[in-house]
Parts: sequence; structure tokens; C-alpha cells
Amino acid sequence: MSPQQAPRVNPPNTGPTLTVNRARALRADAPPLVSVVLPAFNAARTLKTALDSLFVQEPAAGCPLPSFEIIVVNDGSTDDSAALLDTCANETAAQSRLRVVHLPHGGIVAALNAGLAAARGSFIARMDADDTAHPQRLALQAAHLWGKSGLTLSASLAAFGGNRANAYGFAHFVDWQNSLLSPTEISRNRFRDTPVCHPTTMFRREAVERWGSYADGNFAEDWELWLRWLHEGALMEKLPQALLIWNDAPDRATRTDGRYAADACDGLRALWLARHLERHNPFHPLVWVIGGGRMARRRLAPLWRRGVCPAAYIEIDAKKIGNVVGGVPVLGREALPGPGRCRILNALTAHGAAEEAANWLEQRGYGPADWILA
Repeated sequence: MSPQQAPRVNPPNTGPTLTVNRARALRADAPPLVSVVLPAFNAARTLKTALDSLFVQEPAAGCPLPSFEIIVVNDGSTDDSAALLDTCANETAAQSRLRVVHLPHGGIVAALNAGLAAARGSFIARMDADDTAHPQRLALQAAHLWGKSGLTLSASLAAFGGNRANAYGFAHFVDWQNSLLSPTEISRNRFRDTPVCHPTTMFRREAVERWGSYADGNFAEDWELWLRWLHEGALMEKLPQALLIWNDAPDRATRTDGRYAADACDGLRALWLARHLERHNPFHPLVWVIGGGRMARRRLAPLWRRGVCPAAYIEIDAKKIGNVVGGVPVLGREALPGPGRCRILNALTAHGAAEEAANWLEQRGYGPADWILA
């Protein structure tokens, strides 16, 4: 074996191949606090930049740099990713932190779960192969979790790494995610869309052990994980700094993978919203829906198929009030039962509309227990 080549340890059977630096193997009895799980498929073009941003992690004011390892799961890449990883594992900058799991191509969920299985840290940080970490990211997020024992997940703001003019929709989505900081904001917005940026997160290993790892199906694996964990009482909070550049690559999975398409998102939302309402709606299965337009009805159709029943669609457009859509009456806002007498879904999607409705509800005495964003 060449002295420049990282040794490869092949587990029995057909499991993944693990590549570790010799020095790392000699210190295998000292598990790190943080494991960074980074799946990579044909990522040779961007992977070196992503890894370099992890190799130069540093302490922050009042926050020491935690011990950490980087687990790259090579998901059957056919480009130069494997060779690049062999080179990076032996760089001085890597400080023996890099470990590589080689898998036949199985997709993002298999890669993520293989990374979780290989991870030795108590805290799991996520990152993608085309993103860039702030140099103090690991120090700040580890301190965040360490200092708040009841916190399940620490996220951060994400800096949009793309052209806002060409990708306005995605940039607006990043801005929306960045507006949700507190556990309450994250929890109350979780049915609108995924409320945290996956590659900005660091979470406790015990959350995986209690509530399960990534599930595979016709849905976004990260949003499903957050919905499942939040349903069980997880607390998630964001630091107010942008600790990751979230690059808008042309082949980003949300553009190319059907699991992130609108129909898949609507089905996932319906599953967990139905479970939430069954547990928390004293008027179940009835809900009153603010927003009866075509978009809202399309988004909520899978929810009705799960047994939730709209008592009425609530509108402010006089031309729509008085109609019946799919057997459901369209009524004005004055028809809503008073606070404490109904459960309301705020399903408006036009820019600023949901916020206006939320203000209207608050002014009329409806509290957080009376309504939820959908």
C-alpha cells in the first residue's frame, strides 16, 4: 500500500467500506463530541470547498472548538469523489478527522442513515457537499446544545448562495426560514413548509435513538424527520447568525427529485397535520379554513382524505362568499365561531396574506391554541 493512501477497512458481508486515517484509528477509544454527516454523490466539483470549510473550524468567543469528526458518505459516486476523499484524508488540515463510508449508490436516505450509523459523536451536525460552513459554526452550535439541555436541535440562519434575480422563489423561501428563530415559531410554522434548513442543523444523537432516523418514501426526508420529532415534543431553535452558505446548485434535489414536488409535500403535510389535529383539536374532525382559493384547496385535499372535515372556507372576497365548493360553504370572517369554540387552519398562501389573517385573528381574541398555519 502506498504510504499516501488512507487504509481501507472492509466490514464483513456487503456493508459499507470505511476509510480512516491511521492516527484516527489509534484514537478510536476517544469519541468526538460532534460528528458531521456529509453525504456526497458525484460531488467532486464542490466537495473540496465544503471539506476545507470544516477543516478550518475555530473557537468562538466563549465557545471552545468541540472535538469533531467528519463522516463523508460516498453514495456510489462515478466521478472523482473517491479519489479526492483519499487525498483529503491525508492532508495536514484534516487533522485525522475525516472518515469515509463508501456505499453502492442508494440515494440520500440510505447515505444519511449510514452516516448516522458510523457517527460516534453525541451531537450530529449535517452538511451537504455543495455548501460552505462558517468557521465558528461547530463551536457556536455545540455550545448552543451544551448550554440548553432541553434543546433537541440547533439550527442557524442560512446565507443564500445564488442569484436572487434568477432564483427569487428559492431566495424568498430561505428568507422565510431565516425569519423563524424560536422553538414556538419553528413549531407553529412546521406545516407550512420545512422550517429549518437541513444542512445548518446540529442535533442530539438521543433524538435519533428515541424517535427514529431518516425515513425513505415519497417525501422530503428532512421535513418528515422534523415533523415526526416535533410531533413527539422536540424543541428546535435557531442561532441568529448565518453559519452556512446554502448554495443554489442547478442540480439541487428540490429541483430534480419528485420527492420534493408539490404533491409529495401536500401528502406529507396532510399526514402529520392530521395526526396533530387528532391529538390537539377538541372539535376533531371539524376545522374552519381561512382561505378557500384553488391553491389552498389543492394543498389541503390530502388532509380531507385523511378524515379531517372542513366546516367552511372563510373568505374576504365578496364575490366568493355564499358559494359552495365541493359541498363546503364559503363564508365571511364574521361567521367564524368565537375564540375557544373552533379550530382554524390559516391556509392563505399569497405574499403577506397569512400574516394579515394572523393579525386579524389576534385582534379578535383568537390565541395560539385556536389556529395553526397550514
